[in-house]
Parts: sequence; structure tokens; C-alpha cells
Amino acid sequence: MSEEKKQNDNSFGRRLKNYFFTGVIVAAPVAITIYMSYHLVIWINEVTKKLIPQQWRIGDFVPYAVPGLGLLLLLLVLLFIGMLTTGYIGKFFVRLWERIIRKMPVVSSIYSLLKQIFETFLSQKSRSFNEVVLIEYPRKGLWSIAFVSNSDTGGEVAEKSGQKTLSIFVPTTPNPTSGFLIFVPENDVIKLDMSVEDGIKYVISCGIVTPGTNNNKEDE
Repeated sequence: MSEEKKQNDNSFGRRLKNYFFTGVIVAAPVAITIYMSYHLVIWINEVTKKLIPQQWRIGDFVPYAVPGLGLLLLLLVLLFIGMLTTGYIGKFFVRLWERIIRKMPVVSSIYSLLKQIFETFLSQKSRSFNEVVLIEYPRKGLWSIAFVSNSDTGGEVAEKSGQKTLSIFVPTTPNPTSGFLIFVPENDVIKLDMSVEDGIKYVISCGIVTPGTNNNKEDE
């Protein structure tokens, strides 16, 4: 009887531990996101406030603080920069800036990585992929996550291979904008249910962020 009670106590303790860690996993990202977002808005307001001339500051004309003005100003500035850099003159200055950055040893690496990451998430590049797959690459027995760029490779590749192949892009970690293009027979590809966005997150996080799995299972 005492042994059964001890097992029940251990099982109850494991459940409490799992409940606790599940609560941390759920609540911590939410709390950190809210905290960082709040301080980011405050920081943007403080920075933009210094850039606005005294006679244009709305806070000096109203008896209460108006939150989010700095963030609104930042959005307007980003829109203006986007409109400016789409023209010929804007593109010229962007290319000039990038040439200068590339000559700086450490700064060039940071700038290139950040630019590629933002382009991956904010541009249309990720939408050019159809789905996420697993392939045995670089050899049998080793699996790599990859993206299908064309589900029916045609032309000379299809004629010479004599079978239906998929155009597969194998990204590098943690920079998914570079990688390898390979042609894989459709039967040698394992299709995954995760979205392309989740697959990109998986690659960037070096496998730390695992989408589509439940890591909060109780210990058996």
C-alpha cells in the first residue's frame, strides 16, 4: 500500500512539474514579447521626440501624453524611404552605401546577414517555395530539410534524367538565403506538413525551434 502511495506521489509530482514548465513555456514568450514591445515603443518615442522640432511637438500643445506618435512617425519615415529608394536616384545611393559597407570587415558581415534575414521574411522570396521536404543529403542516412521551388522540373533536366524530378533548394544554416539547388526524384522526397515560414524559422534557429511537435509531453 505504501509502495502504491509512493508511486502516486511521484506521478503527482511529475504532473506538477510538467504543469509548471508548460506554464513557463506558454507565459514567458508572451510576457517577454509584451515587455520588449512596450519598451521598444517607448524607446522609439524618445528617439523621435529629439528629432522633431520643438514647434512641431504635439505633446507640448495637449495636456496629456499621446502614446505611439513616435511609432507613427517611424512608419511614415520607413514609407518615405521605401518610396525614395524605388527610384533611380534612391537605388544609386543604396548601391553606394552597400559598396562602402562591404569594405568594412566586421560591419559588412553583420549588415549582410541582417539584410538577408529581413529579405527572407519580408520580401516575396519565401513565397516562391511550394512546400517543405526532407531529403537524404549530403549522403544516404543523413537527412536535410529543404524547400521545393518547382514541383515538376521540365526541360533538358527532365529529358536527360528520364523521370519526374523536383527542383529542391537546400538552405544553409543559419542563413537560409544561400544554399544549393539539386534535382531529386519525387519518390525520394518526404513531404512535411510544416509551412514554408516554419521551415525557414527551423533553419535560422539551427533546429532549436521545432515547429509541428509537442515538446511538453508528460514523462512516461
